[in-house]
Amino acid sequence: MERPFIDGCAATHSLSLVGERWALLVVRELMLGPKRFTDLREGLPNVSPNVLAQRLRDLEEVGVVQKRKLPPPASVQVYELTEWGYGLEPVLISLGRWAVHSPFLPKEGTLGINSLILSFRTMFNPDAAKGLKASYELRLGEETFYAKVSNGGFEVARGHATKPDVILEADPMILTALVYGGHSLSQAIKSGEVKLEGDKKVMERFLKLFPLLHP
Repeated sequence: MERPFIDGCAATHSLSLVGERWALLVVRELMLGPKRFTDLREGLPNVSPNVLAQRLRDLEEVGVVQKRKLPPPASVQVYELTEWGYGLEPVLISLGRWAVHSPFLPKEGTLGINSLILSFRTMFNPDAAKGLKASYELRLGEETFYAKVSNGGFEVARGHATKPDVILEADPMILTALVYGGHSLSQAIKSGEVKLEGDKKVMERFLKLFPLLHP
């Protein structure tokens, strides 16, 4: 009896775990913390509810995602990455850095909030942050994130900053345009698209920390 061929390559195995369409995008949406099913649908508007439910089941079955019920008064079910699942962050970052050099990258594409915040982790250039030590609070619609830059290091996550040097309030698309589209912060403030508290120069420095093309 002929033995079935088994590919012992770990890369092949990884694709069997997270290689299905939408799987890594589900991981991306959960990388900044737990989400309800409805929240995932908002972050992935082009996936059908049935396909999303199936991907969540698949990822839960292989130990990348787990379900949890929040305590009262919320008492709702959320999905979150397991500790092992969070280990996919370097993979997503590497894929992003690789794909940004693609000649077919859609220039007109929009970024959701999760994609935007994770792009900061992906594109952060330590050389551009030399000499900068500052904390920021980014109020993007209904979501708030804090960011810290210090000693060439960068941290960004969901939540409020403690005594931030700068507070920026804007639509996520406006922040995307400021960081990646070359839009003027001064003009955005003047037009009312951005509300800024704190040192404008410190904010302008932040906007230059994420060049799309750097080594």
